[in-house]
Amino acid sequence: MSRKLVRPRDHRIIAGVCAGLARRFGLSAGMVRLIFVLSVILPGTQVLIYLALWIIMPNEDQRQAYVAG
Repeated sequence: MSRKLVRPRDHRIIAGVCAGLARRFGLSAGMVRLIFVLSVILPGTQVLIYLALWIIMPNEDQRQAYVAG
């Protein structure tokens, strides 16, 4: 079974983006969150990328309903 890029319904803090990325790449959600928070210190578009992923990544329930239906 391949891991899909979805926002899980459990283990969310804000939108589930970090938890979804962690699940997809086999990392801990805490590590991905820490990397994101530390990256915000650096100049860049991290927050815009997070917001874009929030919009683009489907919820886990929506993805399962789409595959089942």
